[in-house]
Amino acid sequence: MTRILLILAVMASPAAAETRYICWRGEGGFTMTGEFSFPDSLAAADLVTEADVTAFRIEGWRDGEPLGSWNLSDRTADTTWLLSYAPRQGRFLLGGDSGLYQAWNANGMVDDCGDPGFGFNAGNAGQDVCVDGVFRADSTIAWDTPLLTYGAPRDPLSCDNAPLMSKARG
Repeated sequence: MTRILLILAVMASPAAAETRYICWRGEGGFTMTGEFSFPDSLAAADLVTEADVTAFRIEGWRDGEPLGSWNLSDRTADTTWLLSYAPRQGRFLLGGDSGLYQAWNANGMVDDCGDPGFGFNAGNAGQDVCVDGVFRADSTIAWDTPLLTYGAPRDPLSCDNAPLMSKARG
């Protein structure tokens, strides 16, 4: 009986997840931080797509001031949501004309993030953000700028390691 209960407990426990952190620096003081998770079993896969992601959230900033955020739990049938991630390389795939785009609550026109709202798009014309339903062209950087992930959260101003709470000064 104990063995059966142990097996049932293991089967009922949630699968382990790999969590990665995002920090993007655009032009004009725009930055974006976030995090996403996918099944730990895909950590050595060639590709993780939006269908594999179990949690995702991003926050937009300009000169350190919050602009808005988006969370996968807020997704609707009309939300633009594409993701291509290479976990072994620790980077998002950006393919220019190859069709490997990132569209996180922002379509190719970067204007459908909602109002209020925030979204990110990386396509063949550049990487940029949408704020309150408006394409912020002043955030655009080159489409082929590497978009890496990290094992820990990053500071939204610099994309450097965020300070440990025990080291932060109040």
